[in-house]
Amino acid sequence: MARIALTNDRWGFASQCFVCEPANATGLQIPFFHDEEAQIVVAQFTLSTAFSGAPNYVHGGISLAILDEAMAWATIAVAGKFAVTKTTTTTFERPIRIGMAHSVEARVTGQGALLLLTEATILDAKNRVCALGSAEFVPLDLRQAKAAIGEVGDSDSGFVRR
Repeated sequence: MARIALTNDRWGFASQCFVCEPANATGLQIPFFHDEEAQIVVAQFTLSTAFSGAPNYVHGGISLAILDEAMAWATIAVAGKFAVTKTTTTTFERPIRIGMAHSVEARVTGQGALLLLTEATILDAKNRVCALGSAEFVPLDLRQAKAAIGEVGDSDSGFVRR
């Protein structure tokens, strides 16, 4: 199974992303990967008490951020589009525990010119579902992409909506 690391510098722009940027000392620093064979985005993480809600559980907002980031990477890696979240829904099945290993998987479930549909799941070490998310993403046109990330290079022009 080929897994390709997903980093913002791969697309030529700097980021201080709270979820994925390894240089953001106050962020989660979760590395995401594109599993090309399965056409999903995956990541593994273990969070400290710095990200707790209840003393032993990850804060719900942090869990939502992880799901959203995984689905956003899926729009880039799987659908090949820069996009932003329009709507999102999450169901929490069991707590995401502090200090315990978890994984997240995201996929694109539908793709049109003006809307991308995504789903993501956070799993515990026993492969039990902790949280399920779904979202609608809007692909960015060239003007919107430039406003979001700065200059869009020729090699990235395929990632914007025409």
